[in-house]
Amino acid sequence: MHGPLPTGYAFRTYQGDEDHAAIAALRAGCAARDGIDSRSIVEGVPTAAQIARFSASLDDPTEDQILVVRGADVVGHTAVTRWQESDGTWVYLHLGHVLPGHRGLGIGSAMLTWAEEHIRALVRRHGTAATAVFGANAAASATEATALLLEAGYRQAFRLMELEFPDLRRLTAPGPPPPPGITLAAVEPHHHRAAWQVVVDSYAHNPFVEPWSYQGFRAELAKPGRRYAAWDGERMAGVVLCSLRPPDHSPAVIEELCVRAEWRRLGVGRALLLEGLRGLRAQGASSARLTTSTTNPHRSYDLYESVGFQRRNEHIRYRRPFDAGGGV
Repeated sequence: MHGPLPTGYAFRTYQGDEDHAAIAALRAGCAARDGIDSRSIVEGVPTAAQIARFSASLDDPTEDQILVVRGADVVGHTAVTRWQESDGTWVYLHLGHVLPGHRGLGIGSAMLTWAEEHIRALVRRHGTAATAVFGANAAASATEATALLLEAGYRQAFRLMELEFPDLRRLTAPGPPPPPGITLAAVEPHHHRAAWQVVVDSYAHNPFVEPWSYQGFRAELAKPGRRYAAWDGERMAGVVLCSLRPPDHSPAVIEELCVRAEWRRLGVGRALLLEGLRGLRAQGASSARLTTSTTNPHRSYDLYESVGFQRRNEHIRYRRPFDAGGGV
């Protein structure tokens, strides 16, 4: 049983294609109030087509999301998705949005209650109670969502900083050379497994990541973009993976920048990053974005800012220990 909604509001099940435009309009209507950047690579303002793809990615699109309506108008939406992290934790993430004009009435609390009850049912079905946690996300600028989560007992697990290189025309050319003994080259198909291993090894001690299969890595490389490796003789020292976003390629995305431990603090990461940015510019991108954890022990954001990236927002990942019964 979900929490009560105010008089005049009702929960309604997801009805497929006809809901995508309404949910997209809802998200657009929340953007200004929540400080959401439409160009964000983490949480932007999705189109109806993007909403459709997200819905299709849910285990059961009809069961795993619900809408709040007032008459024929969609004023709220929440969805539940899940994944298993590298340490075995099952994260059951709920994502909710309420139009600003309908906030302060208890709709967000009712949606949160629905999501947690649905997660409890999923955990019972999956048998994952020993390793499950409730999860939720909020941009630092989304103060009302943050207050709701904190009041419900959620606590920050980690923060993602989103940065942007706003004008790739400002890149110096050709840029500083790589460190002595290091050469840079495009990642060729016969080097894909070595590049994948560099990325996997870089996240070996990070508990907040999903395992990335080699097949998934190859699928990422099939997207338009540029990928470069740094070589020390025949050993791959690091890799940068850059992708282009349709329809106009901007902002492009630095998906990964990984350097093996023995080559860190030597300038390898800087050389790879600049090479990736120049490659994106050559493919028509005018700007680029990336994310990094604020708790990154290597303080990678120092490198990004020194190159010319600027901070845009912080995205907070919240968790709450799973409980099998009753109430928030």
